[in-house]
Amino acid sequence: MNREKRTEIFARLQAADPKPTTELGYNSPFELLIAVILSAQATDVGVNLATGKLYPVANTPQAILDLGLAGLKKHIETIGLYNTKAKNIIATCKILLAEHNGEVPENRAALEALPGVGRKTANVVLNTAFGHPTIAVDTHIFRVSNRTGIAPGKNPLEVEKRLLRLVPEEYRQHCHHWLILHGRYVCKARKPDCPNCLIADLCEYKQKTEA
Repeated sequence: MNREKRTEIFARLQAADPKPTTELGYNSPFELLIAVILSAQATDVGVNLATGKLYPVANTPQAILDLGLAGLKKHIETIGLYNTKAKNIIATCKILLAEHNGEVPENRAALEALPGVGRKTANVVLNTAFGHPTIAVDTHIFRVSNRTGIAPGKNPLEVEKRLLRLVPEEYRQHCHHWLILHGRYVCKARKPDCPNCLIADLCEYKQKTEA
């Protein structure tokens, strides 16, 4: 895919949704961090249902530690892998209090040092909470990048590096959310909705669907 076509794709996505953001509910970097940890192998809707009950009770590292492991589990038991996630969240809260004055660090290395936080989670927090032009490659972005030809790659890190190199700078900040939302609602895994896709004429997918 050439630069002109790629630029036009993001221009259209921007025109349709100038300020995209996550569908996870949050009111602080800490709430976002916990929501993203919980979102692994879970839906945003499911996470929001759990955090909607958790955050009014505990939405700071100390408040979650005061709940204790058992208390935290009761709030998130509807989410997959909740036992492991609860342990990671408790450990993360302890580190935030001990090493970062209870604040979420605006630093990739410090974020990735937190239990339950990998590169993808760190990218989401840096992008959404702090405005860094990072790109967190989830299954949606991986699929859309490869299917359309925007930034093909064999693994998420390869796609991430290619997107960072190829996406025009003015679109890099919101690229992450445009591609996630496009993959979630239009360029879906089982059957892409090509007839209702605003970039179908620019996409290089050879097996486009028909109405």
